[in-house]
Amino acid sequence: MIVGAREKSTASFGLIVRVLLAQMGISVVIAALFWGLTGNVSGYSALLGGLTCVVPNAFLALRLVVPRRDPGAGALVGAAYVGELGKLALTVIMFTLIFTLVRPLAAGALFTGFIAAQLATFAGFLMRDRQE
Repeated sequence: MIVGAREKSTASFGLIVRVLLAQMGISVVIAALFWGLTGNVSGYSALLGGLTCVVPNAFLALRLVVPRRDPGAGALVGAAYVGELGKLALTVIMFTLIFTLVRPLAAGALFTGFIAAQLATFAGFLMRDRQE
């Protein structure tokens, strides 16, 4: 019974890593496309948008997979709440910093990179369903 739980935990961790890598890969591809088609400003704007998705998602993932003293469901729910609030706060902070500090900035490319990276999360749900 414990071995099965450990294997499932390892599989979940692998899925989380694959989704984060997919988000980063999509961010780099979108940034390269923008960079090649419309120039430097659009390229780094798209990359910043992707990072604004990947970094907060990595924070949430860490909150969920780091071992806790209490392995119960209540501790997991608490970690998920803290992780989600932290993810939201990091996203707001990153967008605020980008819009106040980065000049020039291509807002369309920024949001395209962010949304494209977010869509990779749905691919993770599909991968999970295929594993089960």
